[in-house]
Amino acid sequence: MTSISSDKGILGIHHITAIAGNPQKNIDFYTSFLGLRLVKLTVNFDDPTTYHFYYGDDIGRPGTILTFFPWHTMPKGFRGTGQVITTSFLIPENSVDYWINRLKSRGISYTGPIKRFADENDDGDEQVITLYDPDGLEIELVAHKFAEERNKHVWKNGPVPLEYATRGFYSATLSLEGYERTADLLTENMGFSNTKREGNRFRFEIKDKEKRIDNFYGNKEKRELDLLDSVSTVDLVCLPDTRQGSMGVGSVHHIAWRTPTDESQLDIRKRIVSSGLDATPVIDRRYFHSVYFREPGGILFEIATDPPGFMVDQKEEDLGQKLLLPQWLEPDRNYLEKVLPKISTPSLDKFINSSSSSSSFNQTSNI
Repeated sequence: MTSISSDKGILGIHHITAIAGNPQKNIDFYTSFLGLRLVKLTVNFDDPTTYHFYYGDDIGRPGTILTFFPWHTMPKGFRGTGQVITTSFLIPENSVDYWINRLKSRGISYTGPIKRFADENDDGDEQVITLYDPDGLEIELVAHKFAEERNKHVWKNGPVPLEYATRGFYSATLSLEGYERTADLLTENMGFSNTKREGNRFRFEIKDKEKRIDNFYGNKEKRELDLLDSVSTVDLVCLPDTRQGSMGVGSVHHIAWRTPTDESQLDIRKRIVSSGLDATPVIDRRYFHSVYFREPGGILFEIATDPPGFMVDQKEEDLGQKLLLPQWLEPDRNYLEKVLPKISTPSLDKFINSSSSSSSFNQTSNI
């Protein structure tokens, strides 16, 4: 593979997109329980009769964005190799007891906390709580000192008190039959380094983000975009005796990696194609520009630009409050509002300093 220069490329995770079943249960779980903000309510541009929900922090910063296609007629997915099997959120170190009590009070099954990548003093670098959303998607809450550096990556007006709230993603876990070719892609073409190993789990991180960022942004922009604090950790789990997974409800559709500009995206695309992998042309997704390709283990990867972001068509206070359509779909709005399932979206005023659940939803629509 052609090696990527250290001053360009990937900054970390941009977003992760999964498949849901019931759209209302999905909204309730991720906003009312997990405490994320619904930052954009739109449709799947390739299948407009299906919603596309975007959840994240207050403005949907890259590295906090979990999105869903609620294809309620699709069968359940099968968990196996060739998938992103776990989406991990960062939580403060002092919040473990809070989240365990919150899980118990909602009757949500969980395991942990367990220690992962413990240091020589067995203090535990990470404390991991594992749970599943209503469709069976595996979620981790990872308590780590990094949370102290990411206080902006939070939905401050959500139902979870600020001192315990999630700080965006911590990492993602990819399940593979064999990890070497995917590892080569990450290290040779995407700028990751193999930093740790624990059994069959191999950790990869971006170690030179500041050098890359300096090529594209000034100090003011770096502070405003929180680029240095972006999540850039991915684990590869090698499972040679496990069946290949299948996509469906409760599984991840793709993982997107963030890049700062259109120019850097084209550079990465060129390097991906030069490595022997097929990649799509650049596709305009309204809130970012995308290039898709399958990595050697079969997982769908996306390279997504940071700009233009979710406030290109809404003010911050209005994010997620109504159905937004791209201009080319506006002529079909009446039809889409009839065929899309009825949902209730979070009422922002009731979320402020609130710890209630279903009572926080009162905006019912046909969108």
